[in-house]
Amino acid sequence: MNHTELLQRIASADEVAFSEFYEVFKDLVYRIAYSYLQNEQEAEELTQDVFVEIHRSAKTFNGKSSVSTWVYRIAVNKSLDKLRYLKARKRFGFISSIFSVGSSLPLEDSIADTSDHGTNADKKEDLAMLLSAMERLVANQKTALILTQLEGLKGRQAAEIIGVTEKAVEGLIQRGKENLRKTLVAIYNQRGKHTI
Repeated sequence: MNHTELLQRIASADEVAFSEFYEVFKDLVYRIAYSYLQNEQEAEELTQDVFVEIHRSAKTFNGKSSVSTWVYRIAVNKSLDKLRYLKARKRFGFISSIFSVGSSLPLEDSIADTSDHGTNADKKEDLAMLLSAMERLVANQKTALILTQLEGLKGRQAAEIIGVTEKAVEGLIQRGKENLRKTLVAIYNQRGKHTI
């Protein structure tokens, strides 16, 4: 059964179809969420939010794009919404800590600790550094890089998800890579590593 048929069944409240759809797309949605949020718990929660939205919006799928593009778009939009919410909460916490007398809200570090004691610790540290550097990019550059470099989508697919032209995606990727390179050089230099 193809993805469009699954969505049609989901729109008719078929929970078996929803379970099948979830199994097909859960890893993709989680990767997108984690790429933006850099926190396993937040990414898991956001993945659930995305599938709630998919369940709710299945009737609105019009077939103008592929189902996977539609899912990517929901995941990206939900991730950006969550980032805006988290940043607003951090700003509020910071302001509260300045102005409140008896209590202060600690600022939380949003970079996930992905390191463990296994052989992949260095790779995970590098990934955390990369995602941290990507956090500093403007939203469209970050989205273009996540979709094309981390998810491996073609420029046309990324353009459809972001809602810009393919040429604009190429520009976003070029500027994003240059900004990312500058940020990573600065991070490596701060940590005493060789520049890249």
